[in-house]
Order: sequence, then C-alpha cells, then structure tokens
Amino acid sequence: MKDFLSYLKTTRCAIVTFLCCACLYAAVFFLYRLPMGAAVYPLLLSVFLCAVVLGVRFRRHKRHMDALRALNGLPPALMQAELPVPVPPAEARTQALVRTLAQENVRLTEEARARYDQMVRYYTLWAHQIKTPLAAMRLHVSALHEEQARTLGSEMNRIEQYADMVLAYMRLGEPGADYVFRACELDSVVRAAVRRFAGEFIGRKIRLAYQPLNAQAVTDEKWLSFVVEQLLSNALKYTRPGGTVSIYMEAPRTLCIRDTGIGIAPEDLPRIFDMGYTGVNGRLDMRASGIGLYLCRTVCQRLGHPLTAQSRPGEGTVMRIGLEQHAATE
Repeated sequence: MKDFLSYLKTTRCAIVTFLCCACLYAAVFFLYRLPMGAAVYPLLLSVFLCAVVLGVRFRRHKRHMDALRALNGLPPALMQAELPVPVPPAEARTQALVRTLAQENVRLTEEARARYDQMVRYYTLWAHQIKTPLAAMRLHVSALHEEQARTLGSEMNRIEQYADMVLAYMRLGEPGADYVFRACELDSVVRAAVRRFAGEFIGRKIRLAYQPLNAQAVTDEKWLSFVVEQLLSNALKYTRPGGTVSIYMEAPRTLCIRDTGIGIAPEDLPRIFDMGYTGVNGRLDMRASGIGLYLCRTVCQRLGHPLTAQSRPGEGTVMRIGLEQHAATE
C-alpha cells in the first residue's frame, strides 16, 4: 500500500492532466449540445487504457522499490554493483552520481584504514622498543642505593605499564584480538602482578593482605593479568602510605582487590569506566588519563567477566571481577 501511494504521488501530475482533459472534453460536448453517449464511451475506453498502463508501470515501480530496499545494509562496494536498472533518464544520472560517491567513499575508507594500520604498527613498534632502554636502565638502577633503586624501579614500572596500555589499546581495536581461553591458576596471575609492584609496596609502606586463593578460572591469562595489574596499580596510586591493599576471593567466584585509599566520589562512581573520564581524583592527580579503567572494563567484557566497583570517599574502593564462566564477546 505504501508503494502504491508513493507511485500515485510520482504520477499525480499525469493523472490530474488526464482528468482535466476528460472534463474539458465532456464540457465541449455539453456546450455544443452533442449526444453525451458519444463522449462517455471513448472516455471509459481511455480510463480503462490508462488504468492498464498505470498497473503495468506500478508493477515495474514496485520491483524497482523492492530492489532498492534489498540494497539497505550492503557495503558501498556491493551497493554500486547491485543498483537496479534505471527507468527514467534522470534516475540514470542519479545512479551515476551515487556510484561516484560510493567509489569515493570506498577510496576514503581504504585510505583511513591504511593510516590506522600504519599508526598501529608504529605504536606497537614504539611500545616494544621502549622496553629495551628500560631493561638497560634497570641494570644501572640495580647498582644504586637500595632506596633509590626502589624509587626509580617503581617509576620505570609505571613507564612499562603505560607502554602495555598502548599495546592493549591498539590490540583491542583489532577484530581478531588474540584471546586464548584455558583454565589458569589465579594465584600465578596475582603473584606476578604483586611482584611487579613489590618495590612500590615497600617504598610507600603499604601493607599487602593476600593469602593463596587456591582457585582456577577459564579465561585468557595474559589479558586477565593486564586487568589485575591495572587495578592493583590504581589501588596503590590512591592509597596513602601506611594503608592496606587486600586481594581475596568472594563466593561464588569473584576476585576482589580492595584498598583503604581516598575512595571515589558518589557522582563519579557510575562513570569511572568511561573513556577519558578522570573525575575528582583525576583532577587531584594530574597524571590520570581516564584510560586504565576503560581498558579494564573493555577487556573484561571481551572475556565475559563482569567488572564492578564499590567505593566510599575516605573509606577506600573494592573492585570485583566475576570469574564464573560466561560467554565472551567480540
């Protein structure tokens, strides 16, 4: 019905012209007092002929509209190849313009993709290369006084962590990110993360409350390690010297990282996983980028692990990673 109404709109000029001519024809017969029967018969034949022509053209119009609807959702490269045969000359010119625009769109998309791939290769190479001077610096730092070595080691850990964030951000944008799901020991993931920040724990006199978890989870160990390290880094960043960071399990299978830090303002809590959002704490710490928690949430969504936060200002924060078996998302 919608196609029929749209067709009537496109042919309304011809229909109105025909009706006006019919009325004029009947008026002439009436004014010259000619027999109306001689006018009615050819008029009925003309109406019948016009109805047949309209019906045939409407069928063609409907097939044309169905073909156009079938193109919805197709990529530009296929769309320009599947355009229906144009009916009037004006439509042929319109289709030529559409094909030109589609080709330009494909060209611009390919150029943008090439630039993005080049950027990914550059930052991936940079993230790997930056680790070489860091490894050399660690050798020199190890010869320094213990306290200086610990302080510089903590800062180099953060540089390496930022490089890992760049790699993670680049890889998350790729459709075929390397996820390998298998059963892994949570203690091995947590201990590796704790060892990485051991110097910061000692230097800032922050107590670690951790007992063996004795639990397994089906996940990607590399990506889960990235999340745990990010959450542990945040816990250390916002915990004052003398505070405590706790790592433990909650039923049924939830990994918790709790700190006794400054906490998160209630108005910031719903948005801490948004890209680039830093909130009140971020304005206090000018180094905050608002990317770490966004990456953690994105990785956890890909792995099928819900990530939630609970916090009160001045009482600390607890981050929970649900490790029950869920369907991973792309």
